[in-house]
Amino acid sequence: MSSSTQDPSGIVVTPLTLHIGAEISNLDLKKPLPPAQLKAVRAALLKWKVVFFRGQHLDHAQHVAMARQFGECTIGHAVFGHIDQYPEIYSVAKNRTANSDRGSMMVTPWSGWHTDITAAVNPPAGSILRGVTIPPYGGDTFWTNLVVAYAGLSEPMRAFIDGLRAIHAFEPRGNANATAEYNERVRRRALRSEHPLVTVHPETGERVLFVSPSFLKSIVGMTPRESQKILELLWEHIARPEYTVRFKWNAGDIAFWDNRATSHLAPTDIFSSDFDRQLYRITLVGEPCVGVDGRKSVSIEGFPILSVDHELRMQTRAAD
Repeated sequence: MSSSTQDPSGIVVTPLTLHIGAEISNLDLKKPLPPAQLKAVRAALLKWKVVFFRGQHLDHAQHVAMARQFGECTIGHAVFGHIDQYPEIYSVAKNRTANSDRGSMMVTPWSGWHTDITAAVNPPAGSILRGVTIPPYGGDTFWTNLVVAYAGLSEPMRAFIDGLRAIHAFEPRGNANATAEYNERVRRRALRSEHPLVTVHPETGERVLFVSPSFLKSIVGMTPRESQKILELLWEHIARPEYTVRFKWNAGDIAFWDNRATSHLAPTDIFSSDFDRQLYRITLVGEPCVGVDGRKSVSIEGFPILSVDHELRMQTRAAD
């Protein structure tokens, strides 16, 4: 029996695991999507948290046009910039600045897992990643469903964490292998925010275990040891295999994920090979998170992530 279903709009949705991830086929992302297909893709994204499109082979301009159908694009990366001529696009290269000190980082079961740019008061609503140069093997990407992870906690634990808040930040790295360029970029666009530890998804109403391991620094009001022990328990929990999907890239593939309900991981195996890997990412403007108690995220340092058009206007005014 096939697990694929054909939507009335004509697209085919094929789930990849029980809890997260589906491939969407029978559509062409080089062209504007008809309203029915656009609606169907949105519905699949909300249900499966990350959706994949095989063999689309978009160029930069087509990538931007595709993304704009789903929301306003941000600047490529709030801290690490964008590629030339396309301010919406961030280069996810094998040896980019953000990976400069990977060899000196402590390795844990949750190392590398993250939700994009949670240091901002309004993390991106979604991310759209396009594969261009792909190794013949290795270099896969994982995603985990933070809604299912929340539901998988015991009832006493859910009740305990529902009202907690936490600090997320981009910070200069103090280890010996951190480059001056990395630390200078982080200082130039410092970002620190307080988010609910459990958020309410703005479209589905689902509760989300919003614990991005790479950016979440501490739980508000707790001692450092209390905070660290609870966070380690939660970080280990979201990385459980049953909550995850692993995607094997091919050139031309696209992954589109709900950044409000997932974390993702690029394993470091690619750095043990001679293969190159080049992807390009666009992120969509998001809103401040809202907790179970209705309280929104609060900015401690830095500015919200604006649309790329707004961001460029601000940069132009600052340069004048």
